[in-house]
Amino acid sequence: MSADDSQFWDLLSSVPNHVREISGVAAGYIDKAVDAAADQVRDTLSSTPWVPEYARPQVSAPPPTALVHPSTWDRLHAWVDRHRVASGVIVGVAAYATYRTVRSTRLARRSRRARRAKNGGRQEVVVIAGSPSLPLTKSLSLDLERRGFIVFVICNSIDDEVLVQAANRPDIRGLSIDITDPTSASASIERFVAYLQTPHAAVPRAKPAYLTLNSVILIPSLHYQTSPIATIPPSSFADLFNTHLLQPILTVQAFLPLLTSRLTPPPPPSSSTPPTQDGSSSGSSKIEKPDTPPSPKVLVFTPSIISSINPPFHAPEATICSALSAFTEVLTGELRPLSIPVTHVELGTFDFTGFVPARGPHSPHTLPPRIETSQWSSAARVAYGSNYESTASSAISAGRVRGLRGSSLRDLHHAVFDVLDGSNKSDVVRVGLGAGLYGFVGRWAPRSLVAWMMGMRRVHELSTWQGPSPFHSGSSSSEAEKSSASGSEGGEYIAVGKDYGANVWSQ
Repeated sequence: MSADDSQFWDLLSSVPNHVREISGVAAGYIDKAVDAAADQVRDTLSSTPWVPEYARPQVSAPPPTALVHPSTWDRLHAWVDRHRVASGVIVGVAAYATYRTVRSTRLARRSRRARRAKNGGRQEVVVIAGSPSLPLTKSLSLDLERRGFIVFVICNSIDDEVLVQAANRPDIRGLSIDITDPTSASASIERFVAYLQTPHAAVPRAKPAYLTLNSVILIPSLHYQTSPIATIPPSSFADLFNTHLLQPILTVQAFLPLLTSRLTPPPPPSSSTPPTQDGSSSGSSKIEKPDTPPSPKVLVFTPSIISSINPPFHAPEATICSALSAFTEVLTGELRPLSIPVTHVELGTFDFTGFVPARGPHSPHTLPPRIETSQWSSAARVAYGSNYESTASSAISAGRVRGLRGSSLRDLHHAVFDVLDGSNKSDVVRVGLGAGLYGFVGRWAPRSLVAWMMGMRRVHELSTWQGPSPFHSGSSSSEAEKSSASGSEGGEYIAVGKDYGANVWSQ
């Protein structure tokens, strides 16, 4: 058989298969069409009212569907698909929290040590302008000394020097400066500059080296009492402004000539070698010349919770902290062209356990005592008493978040060191519990809403007029007029009577 015959017989043998396949497809299509037509006729007859009941075809019930329980992933996917906005917010918050956690973990593990001189001694000097009795000053000075700085704490009295010496740390020293006397303050600054320009040896017979000023840290008072403005005597306002506002400003002003000058070591004498700190000559050893030091930095600390929202009955703290913030902004603008960084550190609440007594009025777990309304006049009690009691028991009374211990001081120490070594160059650094949150609330939340949440309510009844308030009458007023007249003759200060508002404002 030839090849053509074989191909012809193969074609003939495949014809039945094609016929069977085509007939099967046609039969299936016809079956579906017939079933669909039968179902339609059955549905039409079963729903036609004129067909007798016995003649109506019975409609078969649909087959039962199996219940399939969705998995957890399917339910989560369906919820995300229904709530897309909420899902985006949750993902954003989770990403931000993860970023902050990872960043804080890395920063916490970073080694933080001050630069050392080539002879191994301490080289960088930090000046802390704050009361040595403040827990914040104590903790910060001890931490900076432990990290390798030489810390000088400004002392305004002998008691402050005793507190500094009680720390028993050789590199925490007192720096006596009388801010109220410009001549004495200038002489103290000159002695401090001479100390920086004198070579120092870490150990005897070691190569001496010069010290460099790293920063000046300003720590004003962090505690203020609360009271309505009408019950605060003018003498208390004057004392607060002098001690809490004017003194920090004068301290920065006294250090500005030192900050804006480049300290260069004096030329060594040709015949003899300059003595070291311990008074011994270094012999043939050469004095180590310091590298070009970076510009000194200025850090200004202020409480930020009260000054962010300016709640009622907190006029002293809100006024002083706002004034210090404005002063810091002006100082930043003046020193920025000189490449002297100024950082405003806004503080929240911290846990000072270990630096204050466990019990007593200064305990970290108790709030400062508030003014008793019984000391006010009857008119003041009617006007402010109820709202003052409500705000005094609110969550942020006296600038602390009630019920929370506060952030660890380690967070503050790390933030300060990051500013000192230049790794954090921000103009404003917020650290502590509530610092960032209340800053956000103060910028965006309405003042009326904040006051309402603190318990402020409308007073519908006021007392009748009964004459001037107790601290504006009598001999106190005449003494105040005499003192103001004598002050105006001097042309420099306005004196305020000391008897104003007795038993009204407690320091």
